[in-house]
Amino acid sequence: MPRGRIRARLRWSHLYTFSCYKPSATEEGPHSIEGHEHSRVVHCNQPLMHKKKPFKYRSNYISTTKYNFITFLPKALYEQFHRVANLYFLGAAILSLTPLSPFSAVSMIAPLAFVVGLSMAKEALEDWRRFMQDMKVNSRKVKVHKGEGVFGNKSWQKLQVGDVVKVEKDQFFPADLLLLSSSYEDGICYVETMNLDGETNLKVKRALEVTLPLDEDEAFRRFTGTIKCEDPNPSLYSFIGNFDYDRQLFALDPSQILLRDSKLRNTAFVYGVVIFTGHDSKVMQNATKSPSKRSRIERKMDYVIYVLFSLLLVISLISSIGFAVRTKYYMPDWWYLQPKNTDDYYDPEKPGVSGVSHLVTALILYGYLIPISLYVSIEVVKVLQATFINQDIQMYDEETGTPANARTSNLNEELGQVDTILSDKTGTLTCNQMDFLKCSIAGTAYGVRSSEVELAAAQQMANDLEDRDAERSTCSRQKGKQQEIELETIAPSKDEKDHKSPIKGFSFEDGRIMKGNWLKEPNADVIMLFFQILAVCHTAIPELNEETGIYTYEAESPDEGAFLVAAREFGFEFFKRTQSSVFVRERYSASGQAIDREFKILNMLEFTSKRKRMTVIVRDEDGQILLFCKGADSIIFDRLAKNGRIYEEDTSKHLNEYGEAGLRTLALAYRKLDESEYSAWNSEFQKAKTSIGTDREVMLEKVADMMERDLILIGATAVEDKLQKGVPQCIDKLAQAGLKIWVLTGDKMETAINIGFACSLLRQGMKQICITTISSDTKTLIKENILMQITNASQMIKLEKDPHAAFALIIDGKTLAYALEDDMKQQFLGLAVLCASVICCRVSPKQKALVTRLVKEGTGKTTLAIGDGANDVGMIQEADIGVGISGVEGMQAVMASDFSVAQFRFLERLLVVHGHWCYKRIAQMVCYSFYKNIAFGLTLFYFEAFTGFSGQSVYDDWYMLLFNVVLTSLPVISLGVFEQDVSSEVCLQ
Repeated sequence: MPRGRIRARLRWSHLYTFSCYKPSATEEGPHSIEGHEHSRVVHCNQPLMHKKKPFKYRSNYISTTKYNFITFLPKALYEQFHRVANLYFLGAAILSLTPLSPFSAVSMIAPLAFVVGLSMAKEALEDWRRFMQDMKVNSRKVKVHKGEGVFGNKSWQKLQVGDVVKVEKDQFFPADLLLLSSSYEDGICYVETMNLDGETNLKVKRALEVTLPLDEDEAFRRFTGTIKCEDPNPSLYSFIGNFDYDRQLFALDPSQILLRDSKLRNTAFVYGVVIFTGHDSKVMQNATKSPSKRSRIERKMDYVIYVLFSLLLVISLISSIGFAVRTKYYMPDWWYLQPKNTDDYYDPEKPGVSGVSHLVTALILYGYLIPISLYVSIEVVKVLQATFINQDIQMYDEETGTPANARTSNLNEELGQVDTILSDKTGTLTCNQMDFLKCSIAGTAYGVRSSEVELAAAQQMANDLEDRDAERSTCSRQKGKQQEIELETIAPSKDEKDHKSPIKGFSFEDGRIMKGNWLKEPNADVIMLFFQILAVCHTAIPELNEETGIYTYEAESPDEGAFLVAAREFGFEFFKRTQSSVFVRERYSASGQAIDREFKILNMLEFTSKRKRMTVIVRDEDGQILLFCKGADSIIFDRLAKNGRIYEEDTSKHLNEYGEAGLRTLALAYRKLDESEYSAWNSEFQKAKTSIGTDREVMLEKVADMMERDLILIGATAVEDKLQKGVPQCIDKLAQAGLKIWVLTGDKMETAINIGFACSLLRQGMKQICITTISSDTKTLIKENILMQITNASQMIKLEKDPHAAFALIIDGKTLAYALEDDMKQQFLGLAVLCASVICCRVSPKQKALVTRLVKEGTGKTTLAIGDGANDVGMIQEADIGVGISGVEGMQAVMASDFSVAQFRFLERLLVVHGHWCYKRIAQMVCYSFYKNIAFGLTLFYFEAFTGFSGQSVYDDWYMLLFNVVLTSLPVISLGVFEQDVSSEVCLQ
């Protein structure tokens, strides 16, 4: 065995099914690859073949810059002269070279060159930063096979298709690779795809069985093979190809592909062959330019400039008509001008020519009505304002060391104009760190601690009571305060006991089942099964912390991690996984000794968002075959056997209570299988697994469905996703500032409502309007019913006599799908706008973006979307302003956003303080710029009336040049950067 090899023989082929099973030549035939879309041919370990056509593909050099050395000048100039004002000044500068110009050419060209040069310098600086970032990536080193089994370092940009590379732990993949082997004997590796889809959980990839012997440098001395596969495309989750190796064809699928920019984790090294390089790689194919967003003030400014152009044209026409009249009637009398000896411009016999030529002179002369330095001043001001946002210590999160970040400076003043905020829930209002808090086993509820949602709701009720009491008599106020004190003593007493749990992921407290006391409970056998399901039904990997001696878990989701920590604390410690078994150490048993139990894993049907459940089939030490299943309650309850519903009523009641407490719930069930039943099913399952064709997934789903029936319900779990610090206060303040807040979440309605109460989105006394769908086969009936609910609710709000009454709208994803259809969306929006808060439950990422678009286009007011995960990107890009939270779910939302903050509570300061200041500053600055230019320009016009409209300037050329660009732009810029009409403390009141 080569040095550094990890002795963990994990035969994942037995475990993973559906999209993640391990293919071999016998299991699935090669894909038939025909046509233009699947024309790529890769000669493995023969990069020289790819230096000439037809196999010459793109290099691995990437560039995200807007310009290069050749295109910078033409492209940047084109962008600058896209602006109407700059185009006008360019025309004026050209005309200043003719005798018609009232000014010297230098005084016209210099300010234009200065303003355009400054803007281009800013563009160049931003692009240079992007270039340096690209160079940093392109210069990263990776080990590449150089021949004769020797690997040496090579920079990423020099990689070619066909190269064999060795990537080591915690390194990024330099291109899209085909996985050949890894440090694990069966060729699996763990990959973190946070840079691609924002998910922090690890994905398992596995090599083809035939390439597993290629597990050391020397093995590549004579390695060759050919890959025929699809052409470059942006689909991250699909791959079609064949691998021709050792005179056999093997089918390839996404589970063997390692994508560029994902990271190797928990695996010492992998070998792979380069398939797609540079801009052909899937991550670069997905790199879309974020939509260009312009602020309303900027759009308004364009209109003002058009108005000024009209004014300029009018006074230039007046001036040229005046000059034509003067030339015709007065010029012959002005003997000192020698009218008979003059050129066409001043010829009394050709007043028309004089008037037209003077129009050009006047257009240049009165050009000072247009503030040439305004655009560049605004850019400078916005960049400085963005710096203030980035440097604000009160929006710095000490825990993560993350400051606020204005990723674009175009929209600073829009922050002060926001009307509606659309927010994600998990990870945005909550922390996305799961804590096991309560459970229901065999119809008995365990767990005595209150969730934060319950505590916050109690606090909110106490506050509401206090407000009501203030309006009553002294006597009843005393009584009310008594009630308030009672409520408040409940919360802190729990809080004192509830100070932060020392165990991450576990906040459970109940002496009845802790420390082995569950053995004394009446249903001890069921409780033991419950804990075994928690410890066995998962895909996690245990890691021993050598300092503490405690096992931590690398799990696919925070929930799964919380279940394993809970199982460990209850005495069922998952400590080892081998090629086909899971080992659990049971610390408490009837004998009083710790027992290590082995569960042989026969099949694993993994969790997907479509299945909403996960199943493992195991054989215990007594030879009994058991099926363990965990999943959404609605899915599990539909699959229960008649004799498996003993605890259904009690568990349902507990699940509703947990939902109301704002907890995330899962139901747990099991089933005993006899040998013959399992063998018959397994042969069907293997047949489906090795079938060829597009319906393989459907067949696998059908076979899995046959087994996941007749289950026996054991209980349910409830984990808490805690609210972020300061969320209720922040939402309260934003609501007081008149902002409407919508929460778009994937949670159940009960959970969403209770989170709503906890974070002050819903308040006691607020009238709730819940819109749901009726169960009917006809779409027309459903739509009519929804429309009736919307109409009735709108009527109710309009007929409400109490001026202080507040309404909250709650709608689920199924109903929302109908409400967003063209014939109903305006009525839905009309109702939503009348409500103070809106909560949309069970919504998909696409629905989030559609709702955002509806609010933005329907109300015509500024919308802000805030989220933290890849599923929020559509919503963030669709809104007028997108804010990303740099949280647990990776950087996808931040990369798509205009502003990023570390916590939701910083949104208050961003909008109420910086939004107010930036809007006020930019508005005043624009008005001041126009005022000083109009005042200056009109003095020239008044002077003209006394000089026979001759185009004479009252000021010196250089004074006029400096007036606009230097003398009056600096005060305007300082006003735009430093002006504070009120302090931040007053803003926050």
